[in-house]
Amino acid sequence: MTGSGSGRLVTIFGGSGFVGRYAVRAFARHGWRIRAAVRRPDLAGHLQPMGRVGQIHPVQANVRYPDSIARAIDGADAVVNLVAILSRSGKQTFDAVNAGGARAVAKAAREARCRALVHVSAIGAARNAASKYARAKWAGEAGVLEEFPDAVILRPSLIYGPEDDFFPRFAAMARLAPVMPLIAPRARFQPVYVGDVAEAILAATEGRGKPGTVYELGGGEVLTMRELLDRTQAWSGRSRPYLRIPLWLAKLGAALTAPLPSGVRPLTVDQCRLLQSDTVVSEVAKAEGRTLEGLGITRPTAMATVVPFYLEKFR
Repeated sequence: MTGSGSGRLVTIFGGSGFVGRYAVRAFARHGWRIRAAVRRPDLAGHLQPMGRVGQIHPVQANVRYPDSIARAIDGADAVVNLVAILSRSGKQTFDAVNAGGARAVAKAAREARCRALVHVSAIGAARNAASKYARAKWAGEAGVLEEFPDAVILRPSLIYGPEDDFFPRFAAMARLAPVMPLIAPRARFQPVYVGDVAEAILAATEGRGKPGTVYELGGGEVLTMRELLDRTQAWSGRSRPYLRIPLWLAKLGAALTAPLPSGVRPLTVDQCRLLQSDTVVSEVAKAEGRTLEGLGITRPTAMATVVPFYLEKFR
């Protein structure tokens, strides 16, 4: 198994997660050696079959602990940071992980003299965003570029793929509930396939992106929340009526369920705030070539070629 990596070593923080496993596969296919930096290496065994013997090595690291970051990066040619949280849990806060963790990884990469750093953020990251998540994402980007000015920042829209938490969740809801809750029906998204995001990460790491640049990643279609749910129902063989829930009521419900574990709560207040803004590639990014195409991915994967197959089980 040879390729553009030529045996170079990349440390991928969050390598066992949803996006991480696709990134690991992409790097392995191109001949890189991969160090998957994760909190629980014992749960990362699913990465091993993605490469040849000894090519992929899970190691323990936590972005809240600088010493563990330094150990994970030691000797690496490049670093990719995929670690982020969408809702806080205990010490895993937006400031500690999405902002502070991102800066800590960039600082360690600079001190280790790594050649490249790719940081995955999200469309909507902004200093004055309504959502704490989006503000922390922006702070993470700023910290990364301060510590490692040549880093490449990738901001994907809604990422889909067989392990995503969007389409299967709503498909399961359509199978069990008599009606489908509909919040922010006009909020717009530009869903992007996880495999395309992984290829963009690889391209940026290998120097096919402009250093110190923020790229916005979106697929070939812009769809509203209502349109996404319509397709989810169609692909899972359902036709439930919608129950329109105003955003203020959704926030109230989220606040009332705040004491429940994050896996049980349908939405957090902060996630409701995220729905107040569109998640699409900006016209400025398109004009400046800061998109998937700018990283060499000219034919984004269409949802219709992927999503129906992993929603088949909900029929």
